[in-house]
Amino acid sequence: MDFEFSTDQLAFAAEVQEFLDANDDPEVFDLTRENMAQIVDTPKRRAFMASLGAKGWLGITWPEEYGGSEGEGVYEFLLNEALAGRGGPQIGKGIGIIGKTLIAHGNDFLKAKFLPMILRNEVEFAVGYSEPNAGSDAASMRLKAEPAEQDGKTGWVLNGQKTWTTSAHFAEWYWLGTRTDPDQKHRGITLMLVPLDHPGITINAIQTMGGVPMGDERTNEVFIDNVFVPDDYVVGDVNSGFQYISQALDLERFTMFTFSPIKQRLDLLCDFVRTETRDGVPLRDDPVIRREIARLATDAEVARVLGLRVVVESVKAETVPGTPPPTVPSSRYKLFATEFSRRLANASMDIAGPGSQLRVKTESAPMCGRAESTYRYTVIDTIGGGSSEIQRNIIARRGLGLPKNF
Repeated sequence: MDFEFSTDQLAFAAEVQEFLDANDDPEVFDLTRENMAQIVDTPKRRAFMASLGAKGWLGITWPEEYGGSEGEGVYEFLLNEALAGRGGPQIGKGIGIIGKTLIAHGNDFLKAKFLPMILRNEVEFAVGYSEPNAGSDAASMRLKAEPAEQDGKTGWVLNGQKTWTTSAHFAEWYWLGTRTDPDQKHRGITLMLVPLDHPGITINAIQTMGGVPMGDERTNEVFIDNVFVPDDYVVGDVNSGFQYISQALDLERFTMFTFSPIKQRLDLLCDFVRTETRDGVPLRDDPVIRREIARLATDAEVARVLGLRVVVESVKAETVPGTPPPTVPSSRYKLFATEFSRRLANASMDIAGPGSQLRVKTESAPMCGRAESTYRYTVIDTIGGGSSEIQRNIIARRGLGLPKNF
């Protein structure tokens, strides 16, 4: 398997870096927000992503008929990694999960309404799968959707609750999984698009480990009471939503957890070890620390190559008829990368000592407090996009062929 980039791909990566250099702004790029840096939650971040759209970079892999360039997924990968490496907002939710699902399964009305807005970054979405009793097991969602008619239109009335909806407090539209058949599990879910300013929707903040105690990052619980959704806003076939969600989760597990920020944190730790002393002895000469750094560097290379394999398999799935989506490679990468990221955070805290517990951006703290913030955020990363336990089950059943209750 060839993991080397072509001349054209390297030229594109260089063009992206040049563009990011020219548009560097601390209000747009902030590595200390860790994985939450990817969300487009401020006017400046939205304007920056709109500038990417103006260059045609948001629709690199989309078909030309929908405004895209029909490029290979590797270009999207290079762009996203470059953005993540600077702590910037990233493509993924609108372009990937919503946009690509609408292209594949959406009706003409939804395509005409949303696809141009997505390419210009004029709309933000929240994704509503998780519920209080259906977290990583999306097939267990219970938000009730019942057939109804309103103002001469046929559709559905929704009642229920979602939780862990990160973008609900600033997004305009809700990409919502609903239960349209209570007697089925996987075959009873339907995707719908719902405006988040609907009077029947209530959004309450949930502070995360990443934001406590400063309150700088949040997710949300969302209550949905008698919300009518016309049939035009149903995505694809009724009761086929879980199939669409599963296809999109392969993308989410990969694009949500980019490698470049992990590598950046490893480089920061290596620089610290290279220059710091303890009791007058350079840390770089401590055999225990040297062994730990060697192990982390090895794991980082494993994570990098696992990610590149997902890119290769994704391109193959897009170009070779009959090739399945990279479900197992995506789960392998997500599991290994997020668990490695957590091990790296633990090692940074251990090696830096008591000072590593000082808050992020504390100048006197080792590595300016990055170890402390990373330690909190990496716990969240092992849960979002499907917990580590879910990824292990996918690998065991689909990759290794083990029975469901092994």
